[in-house]
Amino acid sequence: MDYLALLNQGSVTTSFFDQNKPLPLVITDTSNSISLIEWASNNSEVIKQCVFKYGAVLCRGFVVKSHKDFERYIRLTSAGALPYHERSSPREQVEGNIYTSTSQRADQSIFLHNEQSYNLNFSRNIYFYCEVPAAVGGETPLADTRKILERIPEPLKLKLVEKGYQYQRNFSELFGLTWQEAYQTRDRNEVESYCTQNDIQFEWADGDIELRTRQKRAVIAIHPFTKERCWFNHCTFFNFKTLSEQVQSSLSAIFDMKNVPNQTCFGDGTPFSHSEIIQLQQAYLAEKVSFKWESSDVLMVDNMLSSHGREPFQGNRRVLTGLSEPTLWSDVQDKEMMVLEI
Repeated sequence: MDYLALLNQGSVTTSFFDQNKPLPLVITDTSNSISLIEWASNNSEVIKQCVFKYGAVLCRGFVVKSHKDFERYIRLTSAGALPYHERSSPREQVEGNIYTSTSQRADQSIFLHNEQSYNLNFSRNIYFYCEVPAAVGGETPLADTRKILERIPEPLKLKLVEKGYQYQRNFSELFGLTWQEAYQTRDRNEVESYCTQNDIQFEWADGDIELRTRQKRAVIAIHPFTKERCWFNHCTFFNFKTLSEQVQSSLSAIFDMKNVPNQTCFGDGTPFSHSEIIQLQQAYLAEKVSFKWESSDVLMVDNMLSSHGREPFQGNRRVLTGLSEPTLWSDVQDKEMMVLEI
């Protein structure tokens, strides 16, 4: 079916920022007068099919009155917004299950990643709503995980498929989220129960590090609807070498390497070499697409098909986010490429 023909009606047009990288599909109301909610209520199925095909859909020029309209759009195109569990990024709750996209410092970039791919129960969709675009920068770049997978050198890909990767977290009050913030509780028993249920090894510690967790995950998932293989993991994003040199230096002054807040390695505990991390980073960056936010932009991203990030910015920036479509890793793991348990 020609979904673009269905969308190109009246003042509504479709386009791409980069014809060579058709991500995201941009749907624009050139009249700047159509309510996004009214339009989406008549086109929700087409929007969802376009997200499956292109990985993300950006609605621009439509009337979006507030974050309440944003939440309604999420409900129109999915089963509704979800709470944010097992947190790794500082966020403020706006209302209900709508949050600020991140409270990370404006001068820092956030590398491309798939939201909560390390969770056994993750969200298949992630949405963004631009209330206030930054004066300079602040883009939310995207990259197609199907194409990222194709770019990763075969020896490294096979090594990661065989071994999986391990995500290591060290919680302290010195840097990053505390365990109380990450798990949204002050009860250690609740944390232990969550970890046990989600295949996370944990160890309570004394001193600056209060809690250590380890979780082994696969690197490739199969999309439940398109049946395509996706590079779906956090092994690059959470690796210490992916941080900026400035942040690496700051953390090295506080922690020794075994205590840094986030780190990844192969599933058997073998560290990534510098060249292996560079190869992974280059695969993401080769597929990166960026665009300037405009006020009232609403972006729907298939969290499995597209990774996202954030560029540094200047001035005020307010971008809200919501998650939807809970998905179990056990339902999307490539059965032909199962990793061994720890």
